[in-house]
Amino acid sequence: MAKAFASVGDTVEKTISFTEIGDGLYAFTAEGDPNSGVIVGDESVMVIDAQATPVMARQVIERIRQVTDKPIKHVVLSHYHAVRVLGASAYDASEIVASDLTRELIVERGQQDWDSEYGRFPRLFAAAESIPGLTWPTLTFERGLSVWLGKREVRLMHLGRGHTMGDIVAWVPDSGVIFSGDLVEYRSACYCGDAHLQDWPKTLDRLTEFQPQALMPGRGGALIGTAKVEEAVALTRDFLSTLYGSVADSVAKGLDLKPAFDAAQQAMGPKFGDFAIFEHCQPFNVSRAYDEAKGIDRPRIWTAERDREMWEALQE
Repeated sequence: MAKAFASVGDTVEKTISFTEIGDGLYAFTAEGDPNSGVIVGDESVMVIDAQATPVMARQVIERIRQVTDKPIKHVVLSHYHAVRVLGASAYDASEIVASDLTRELIVERGQQDWDSEYGRFPRLFAAAESIPGLTWPTLTFERGLSVWLGKREVRLMHLGRGHTMGDIVAWVPDSGVIFSGDLVEYRSACYCGDAHLQDWPKTLDRLTEFQPQALMPGRGGALIGTAKVEEAVALTRDFLSTLYGSVADSVAKGLDLKPAFDAAQQAMGPKFGDFAIFEHCQPFNVSRAYDEAKGIDRPRIWTAERDREMWEALQE
């Protein structure tokens, strides 16, 4: 019997945690579902990653209101994926901030990505009818931007390509805390369908130069203390190197995508098979790694139709 497509069979609601990872810094996490970050400044609040729908974003707002009544003025998109950004309207923020490259991705594939992700993981799009349309940034930058929440500085930085070509991190210097988006995961599979797999480890190198004391990953629990941060980065790096190493070896041998997928399953399953969304991500991950190993630098656009065709081709 073929496996259920992506995560359509995942209907169990996850337990939400709202963890303080620094002074006025919080991680909204939910057992491997997409995380959101909260930065409370002197005068206002910044949210990192918006959730998939306005209704789901209100769960983040409810937690914020338990710790502060300051206005939410900034929503930061760590990258572009529908599951991260389409809830942004709920915050009524003054600015929605992203990298120039993330805006470019929205122009190129925003609607296709929305249709694709909704089809893959419907539970994460609760009350999808509440989404007013694509989320567009109001402020973009190329390499770096400091946002001041009163006296508190938040440095938004594009450190290089990785999970997508447009990833940014949010660094809070006064606390030594970083919000990594999906550049770092903790005991969750890295989604690599739009990744630049050979660049991603170099971007992780730049991130670790900040020596963060705490980190909120894209998925997985909040990471407090340098040991936990180092563990998460090492797991992420191992996941990426095992994936790309296996698939590149298959390409070098002249194998087609299906045997390359089977080989990657054998290489990765024993180490990462129990990670959140591993089975969901693996066909997309191997497909992208296969393309990159064959010299396709810019990830091909995923559509709802392409998703299903690829999934069915890779099942036994």
